[in-house]
Amino acid sequence: MINRLYDEHQVLIELLSKAGELSLVNSVDSSFRKSLLLSAASFFEVCLRDCLLGFFSERAGGDEAVVSFLKNKAIERQYHTYFNWRERKANQFFGLFGSGFRDFMVAEVRKDGNLDNSIQAFLELGEMRNLLVHQDFAAFPLEKTVGEIFELYQRAEYFVNELPRKLRSYTSAKTGDKKPGPA
Repeated sequence: MINRLYDEHQVLIELLSKAGELSLVNSVDSSFRKSLLLSAASFFEVCLRDCLLGFFSERAGGDEAVVSFLKNKAIERQYHTYFNWRERKANQFFGLFGSGFRDFMVAEVRKDGNLDNSIQAFLELGEMRNLLVHQDFAAFPLEKTVGEIFELYQRAEYFVNELPRKLRSYTSAKTGDKKPGPA
């Protein structure tokens, strides 16, 4: 969906540019930067929420009471408390799963430069989103271009896609499960 929004924006900007509508190009681009940022951050929030619910459901054997409790008290409306957005650090989030998982992820990040880069992009998007929505949205001076925001989104996708695998890999190693489960 984010890719489609970006592609549609590019087509619109091209059409307006060809028509000589430079003031509209600037206006559309300014508004779209904020929309793209919110869309990307919102998409990642949904992805992480679904990742956590799926992971906890698997670990709880699908027990509705356990999953409902976790959803209602640990997941819904808690996303923005998981990370240290301002300092762009994910260890707080990893530590929510215990010091063993935090240490595992620190080692994984050290081994995989793409993962570190992706986490930084993810946290930058989250921090910018927080600034945008908690300050004067209309007047907020978003310094990033559409292309820079989209590039952050693309980099951040790797972390969001890897997190379920990392959780399953860690818990499988700890419990002796033969297979890490679905991604």
